[in-house]
Parts: sequence; C-alpha cells; structure tokens
Amino acid sequence: MTQHRIAYLVSQYPAYSHTFILREVVQLRQFGVEILVASINLPDRPFDKLTDIERQEAEQTFYIKQQGIAKAVSVLMKILLLNPVGLFRGIKHAIKLGGWNIKMVLYHFFYLAEALLVGDWMQAQNVKHIHVHFATPAASVGMLVKTVFGYGFSITVHGSDEFYNISGYNLPEKIIAADFLFCISHYTRSQIMKWAPLKAWAGFDVCRLGVDPQRFIPSVKSQANETCQILCIGRLLLAKGQSIILDSVAQLKQQGVLVHLTLVGTGPDQQTLINYAESLGISSQVTFTGAVDQDNILPYYNQADMFVLPSFAEGIPVVLMEAMAMAIPCITSRITGIPELIQDGENGILVPASDSEGFTQAIKRLAENQALRQQLGEAGRATILSDYDLNKNTRYFYEKLAQRLDAL
Repeated sequence: MTQHRIAYLVSQYPAYSHTFILREVVQLRQFGVEILVASINLPDRPFDKLTDIERQEAEQTFYIKQQGIAKAVSVLMKILLLNPVGLFRGIKHAIKLGGWNIKMVLYHFFYLAEALLVGDWMQAQNVKHIHVHFATPAASVGMLVKTVFGYGFSITVHGSDEFYNISGYNLPEKIIAADFLFCISHYTRSQIMKWAPLKAWAGFDVCRLGVDPQRFIPSVKSQANETCQILCIGRLLLAKGQSIILDSVAQLKQQGVLVHLTLVGTGPDQQTLINYAESLGISSQVTFTGAVDQDNILPYYNQADMFVLPSFAEGIPVVLMEAMAMAIPCITSRITGIPELIQDGENGILVPASDSEGFTQAIKRLAENQALRQQLGEAGRATILSDYDLNKNTRYFYEKLAQRLDAL
C-alpha cells in the first residue's frame, strides 16, 4: 500500500472523554500512517497533569487557539494574495452554511478563520488530506479547509448529538462534502443514509472502535466485596443519565439492598448530581471521584461488581467496551448503536432509557446473583475479543482508509 500522510483535526486533544482518538492515532502510526494532529482547543487539563503519552502528543500538536489574532491576520493576507479564488469560495461557503441567521454566519466566519490556519499549517507540512472525528464544528472547519484549499476531507461519524441537530450541524452538507465517511456502527450508518443520496451510500464504511484486551484484563479479587460495587464512568451530564442510578441506589436502600456507586468523571452537572444524592439520603453510598486519566482508571474497574450506564444519547461508549473487556457485567440503555455491542441477557443487560424501575430491577438482579454476574462478564469479554479488539479494528480501519485514499 502507498505510504500515507494525513492530518487529524480534533476539537480537543488530548481529552479525558476522547482517549480512543489518541489510541487510534498511536495505533495507525504503528501501521505506517504518518499522522499530524491539529486541535482547535488546548488539552482539557494543564500539561503537567497529562500522562506521558498525552504529553508527547500535545508537544507535537498544532493548537489553533494558540495561534493568536496576529497570526490569523497574517495567514488571511497570505491567502488573499496567493489564493484569492479559494478564499472567495470559503467566504461564500461560510455565508451559505450560516443561512439567514446572522449569529450562525458569524460562527462560520470563525470556522473559516480556523480553517485558514489549519490549511496554511497543512501546506507547510505538505499534507493533502484532513480527517475529523465527529461531524460537529470541527468537521465544519475541515469542510472549509477543503473548500478553500481543495484538500481531501473525511469524517468518522459517531452520533448521536449530530443526529439531534441536523441543520445546526449542517450534517447533509458535510456528508456531501466528504470524500468518504466512516461510521462507528450500523446505526450510525443508517442515520447518515437518511441524509445522503443513494449513490453516496457506497462511500460509508462501518469501522468499529475498540479497546486493548491485553490492558483491560479481568481482575481476580482476593475476596468478594461486602457491599456490591457499581461503577459508572463518563462526563457528569444529565444526558448521561447518572441521576437514574442515584434513583436506583435510593430505591434499593428502601428495599434493604445496599450498594455503593462510584461516579468517575467530571462535568457541568456534577454539583447538581451531588445535591441530588444528598436529597435522596444516599450520599454515604456514592463516591464522586472527579476526572481520572487512563493511567489511573484500572483500579476503579478492578473493584467493580457491575458497570451501569443509563445514557439518553450515545454512539457506542468505549467505557462499556473497557468494562466488558474486564469481564464486568454491564447494564445500559437500549438506544442507538448499543444493541450492536450488547445483546440483552447474553453479554449484558439492556434497559429502556429513562426506566428508573427497570434499572433498579436489573441492578438488584445482578447484585443478588454472583453466578449471573460471572456469566455475563465472561460473555462480554468474549464479545470484545471477537468484535471490539482495538488492534484488529484499527487494522481494519487502516485498510479501509488506505483504500479510500488510494482511490482519490
């Protein structure tokens, strides 16, 4: 295969909630793809708080927000002089994307300014293709890079946020503009098909995410936990449904079933959830850890008896894959692409989203049945080894990416 050199554009790199992007970049480099990363925002924590590999990545990442106004003006003047036709195309495209909404037009002029910085950086690095994770504003920047500079452009679409605001994210325009698309699930692909002409469907590949089953290995507890330990990892957002687990903990307490919940992560609704736990009288049964990086996450998995994720909106969460790889039985919402990962009663338990009573019953069922926990946990790990192994899935992604790039 041809040696490929591409740019990855990310909204924030590295970030706690998107460690799978870093893993993918590292793995692709091992396969021989030369990847240069541009990030719109700085990392989600200070550089001295990054892990070693995150720090290495950050040191070689092009951060758009670091460039400053003087640099942006300089690049604008340069492109006005050397590529006025491309700049005019970009201005026209930004206005079209904003529509009749002045605020959205202004937003797209900001995206255009970022696209000029990224395109200029790509020119200096002799990179001719840009790939973006998520069809969100970062993909708007990538699309405008293509408009101005004529570079190749592709997206890995996750969902589900993009599917709830089709026009706001200009999703149909991005689908048409992309040279090719990767979808993390068949569900994701189906949603993209809804907004694409039939002739474009052949350009949509399903490439699953994955985890390293050699790193996420089932732990052997020296003795069983006295209190059943529930783990939930993710940003603390009401849309993640963590309040549903709090309801379940309170209901189980009333039924005489004591459990302990550990919520790993941080987010805008953290204090709301802390207050809610207090109002339910279960503060002593809930631990809020704050953000935890990948170097320190394993002990939380090792102590867990079950993993619960009652989200209202997701793609296919990587944290579910991590828990399953460690043979931790999972209870989660029956939404979007999750049933492609978990089959109810076979390798986990699915509950209708928002069904507090359903989650309570599922948690109680696992809490009182160690044999079932073991059965579902073992089946979950088998699923990861078969279908969600990071190395195998990134290899498949690499082969598809190389084929698509070679065909351009």
